[in-house]
Amino acid sequence: MCLSQATCYFFRQRANFAPDYELSISELAALDMCQRRAIFKPMTPEERQDLKQRCGGSWKLVLRFLLAGEACCRREKSQAIAGPCHSIAVTSTGAVYSFGSNSSGQLGHGTTEEEWRPRQIRSLQGIRIIQAAAGPGRTMLISDAGQVYAFGKDSFGESEYGVQGTKLVTTPQLVESLKNVFVVQAAIGNFFTAVLSREGRVYTFSWGSDGILGHQTEPNDVEPHPLLGAIENIPVVQIAAGYCYLLALACQPCGMSVYSVGCGLGGKLGHGSRTDEKYPRLIEQFRLLNLQPVVVAAGAWHAAVVGRDGRVCTWGWGRYGCLGHGNEECESVPKVVEALSHVKAVHVATGDYTTFVVSDEGDVYSFGCGESASLGHNNAAAADGQGNRHANVLSPELVTSLKEVNERVVQISLTNCVYWNAHTFALTESGKLYAFGAGDKGQLGVERMNNQTERGNPERVEIDLS
Repeated sequence: MCLSQATCYFFRQRANFAPDYELSISELAALDMCQRRAIFKPMTPEERQDLKQRCGGSWKLVLRFLLAGEACCRREKSQAIAGPCHSIAVTSTGAVYSFGSNSSGQLGHGTTEEEWRPRQIRSLQGIRIIQAAAGPGRTMLISDAGQVYAFGKDSFGESEYGVQGTKLVTTPQLVESLKNVFVVQAAIGNFFTAVLSREGRVYTFSWGSDGILGHQTEPNDVEPHPLLGAIENIPVVQIAAGYCYLLALACQPCGMSVYSVGCGLGGKLGHGSRTDEKYPRLIEQFRLLNLQPVVVAAGAWHAAVVGRDGRVCTWGWGRYGCLGHGNEECESVPKVVEALSHVKAVHVATGDYTTFVVSDEGDVYSFGCGESASLGHNNAAAADGQGNRHANVLSPELVTSLKEVNERVVQISLTNCVYWNAHTFALTESGKLYAFGAGDKGQLGVERMNNQTERGNPERVEIDLS
């Protein structure tokens, strides 16, 4: 909601707070809208003032910060998460369903038995979940009270060979080390976990003793550490975790910006080099492109951003065509996907060498690795056998199979982890969920027929997320 709309709304009904004669009309209208946001409501007066100063000393900037976070993370809305061989679905009322592989208890049902049918996590009844994250053998859920629940492997980050996390947690357990942090988002990489507080601070767990994230920790450290450096005093609205790096979308008085930190191989940090970054560093290229980032996505080895004007930028490893530039070359700085110049994008999702883009009209485009049929391009499979189903796509192609659902797609989620067969979810405006790709562990949420381990066309998952 823009400021002019907020001001009009303010005058249409009674304000829910005492007048402050030192504030302008626009500032009062912005404060009124802030107080209607779910995350802002429980804050104390002191916490609200701290947030105001952190955002630049203006309620208008606080409102922009809150709205930006809601828009890019689907807070208070339904969502589906395609994890590595298991899946999580959150309804608009905060109920959670899980299905797929359960070898580590990552489904949260108190067992280690595999489930192909979406099953509600009953132990969470009475707790409203607003956000979820899934990693190898691990799940994290965020409640509307800012509490974090975790289950599956008991480590916050996985070593390359998965030797961490010998203890299994099969039901959601409150993360005690975060009890003093009001969390609104979590992101799981292969070597670390990051969480974002409602004030826009980033905390990380388990990135090893080499200090690659600006603090000295052991690999099995379960205490959250604030991410130091350039974003210490800048409010972050979204975080995205790749295999060994982290992106942070920040909201500053001068506009939106993206910072990156971690492993720079392939140029995926976006700074024009392939060197590692110990502390978060601003990606300067967006200023040169005159692009205001509003959504950021971190794939295993490449990254993507959607701009306010609908342009899409990608960078990093270009293997299998996952950058959408018509080749397999790496890009060490963000580059506009020219093949999408006719599309106004509103959402982007990235996986292991795979990218999906959703337009403002609800159309879906995908490109990159075609393994597991997770791109959704199955239109020629009948004529060419199974060959085309797994073809790599070097430039964005419309996922025509999703046009057939006759409904606007609002979110795409795909597996973002190496060494796993990928699957994809498409969530529609009315809360219908469609799945395609690998389903060998039941992660698609549809019954396996005749030993069929994957689905090339989107199939409806029998769960209502509205």
